[in-house]
Amino acid sequence: MATAADEIRPAPAARPDAAPRTRPSAWVFRAVVSAHVVAISGQPVFAGVFLSGDYDGLRLHLAGANVTTSLGYVQLIAAIAVWVRLRRAGPFLGTLALVAAETVQYFAGMDGALWLHLPLGVATIAALAVQFVGVWRRPLGRRPETPRPAAAPKRQEDDDE
Repeated sequence: MATAADEIRPAPAARPDAAPRTRPSAWVFRAVVSAHVVAISGQPVFAGVFLSGDYDGLRLHLAGANVTTSLGYVQLIAAIAVWVRLRRAGPFLGTLALVAAETVQYFAGMDGALWLHLPLGVATIAALAVQFVGVWRRPLGRRPETPRPAAAPKRQEDDDE
């Protein structure tokens, strides 16, 4: 007796013109970048509350800096996963530059170097916003493998010369 289970069909081959799909590691990266954008967006608000005379704003700004910096390092880990799994180094390099800027900004703020802290903060927020748009703009699929050229056969020279 033949059943439907006996007629197992192989999965259809992917069409070469099919749109690339976003992989799970890329979705995690997108989620972390999104949370990072939300956290960093509160920083100017908390700084403004402090500058308006409410000293609790400084405590909120410090807590936001801790959350933002921590999310930056989580994003770096997610970017490493995207680099390894999807062979895309761009998100890692962008995140590395962003995390380096955030770390410098964090310590500049703790040291009270506002001449560096304020402009670097604006640049960091702008860079993260650009990265957010870039990550969500198109799917982060696996980069297609480029075929390696075939190795030329080694030429053996005659010793008779």
